Amino acid sequence: MFTIQLGGIQFRHLFYALWLGLFKRKENGQSEGDVSHYQALSIALAATVGVGNIGGVGAAIAIGGPGALFWMWVTGLLGMATKYSEALLGVKYRKTNKKGQQSGGPQRYLSDGIGGPIGKVLAFLFAFFGVVASFGIGNAVQAGNVSSGLQGQLGEDSWWQPEYTGLIIFVALGITILGGIKWIGNVAAALVPLMIVLYVSGALAVLAINWNVLGTAFEMIFTDAFTGSAAVGGFVGSSILIAIQIGFARGIFSNESGLGTGGIAAAAAKTDQPVRQGLVSMTQTFIDTIVVVTLTGLVIVVTGVLGTTFVNDDGNDELVSNADLTRLAFETGLGGAGTLGGTIGGWIVAIGLATFAFSTMIGWSYYGEKCLERFTGRVFIFPYRIVFVFVAYLGSVTSLSVIWGLSDIANALMAVPNLIGLIMLTPVVYAETKKFFAQPDWRLLPSDAVDGAGEGKSEPADEPALADATAVQSSEGKSASGDAGSAPASDAKPATDSEKKSD
Repeated sequence: MFTIQLGGIQFRHLFYALWLGLFKRKENGQSEGDVSHYQALSIALAATVGVGNIGGVGAAIAIGGPGALFWMWVTGLLGMATKYSEALLGVKYRKTNKKGQQSGGPQRYLSDGIGGPIGKVLAFLFAFFGVVASFGIGNAVQAGNVSSGLQGQLGEDSWWQPEYTGLIIFVALGITILGGIKWIGNVAAALVPLMIVLYVSGALAVLAINWNVLGTAFEMIFTDAFTGSAAVGGFVGSSILIAIQIGFARGIFSNESGLGTGGIAAAAAKTDQPVRQGLVSMTQTFIDTIVVVTLTGLVIVVTGVLGTTFVNDDGNDELVSNADLTRLAFETGLGGAGTLGGTIGGWIVAIGLATFAFSTMIGWSYYGEKCLERFTGRVFIFPYRIVFVFVAYLGSVTSLSVIWGLSDIANALMAVPNLIGLIMLTPVVYAETKKFFAQPDWRLLPSDAVDGAGEGKSEPADEPALADATAVQSSEGKSASGDAGSAPASDAKPATDSEKKSD
């Protein structure tokens, strides 16, 4: 729906968005906000690039077959437009709290954008379930995965105990989140590129070694996406409906498009234009799903580990799935169990799991904090941070299967009020987008951009998405009905949206 309404904005402006978020990184030092474009993107990536990118992909392919990866791609490509809408609204309706920090997201744009009893109810429901989910899927479940993943790599008879893992998480998480949004932004900006580069490098090494079967792997993915997979050699029989179902479920779990969390991170960005931050934020879904998820899925398919079984405690054969399947794929792809390469492969997954999960925790701590702040003010923020840190330790040393189920439900329930609100606010998103792209100089950043005042910066001349600026500009002008005027970029967002102080 959002892709059609916005004219495929994620395809037309992807390269500009990547340039702005990853290379330009900052927009205007004088704009309202707490962190840069890049830091806001890093916080969002920190929260989404988690165990779902390692264990979730393994589970999806084990259940739905290689074709499930194709449907995860679909959720990623379509979800970019949803993420763009969430971020745009997050910036447009954000407000400044009593500490001078920006506060926005569904808990704001649902109540202020829709208005009336309906908007207030939707905002309250989102905020309530957001706080609950932050302790579950955004905290305890992540810590538990770090602990179990590390024990799996070291072995059950290792001297290292889950309590040690929990203590390290307790200290590192406490130092990070007790420092507030600026600390979270700095840690995320440093951690996210390092963890993604390490994991992506390992995955590319596996694919390079197995380059001769890449064509077969893609053929399997596209074929199974529309035909399903037969039960072969212990491989779970998968119909096309199962492939679609599990692909969509795991894809949305991984990139969080539609959940509303992207709007919370975007609201903290230093920008005077909601559309620009919307473009930057949609690249989060691209990186999470089209890059990291794809590499994980391809590694599993090319190494041929799909369908591997082990004997469980009951003496029955059971399929290797989740993060164990991904670890097995890396070990096999880099030399096999017991070899140096295999050991390195196992550690790449273990370290990736730990860093991905930790980054998710710091991102979700911010999300939960903003949801709590919306209806209780700042009075409970510090106690919330303390409790959040202690829950992380408990998650490392406790079996949390019940909490996983409850937080999974809370996660899904967050999406319901947000999606209802996005549909109701679609005209606002469309109007803001049309107004911005109708301006002949929409590519130009404010004159006092970080590179130097008065330079009127635009992106590099060799930016691939902008090779034919005139043609793109002309076609967009027509799609915008040609009647939106050509106000300066800073006028696209009403001044009252960011100047109002929250109660």
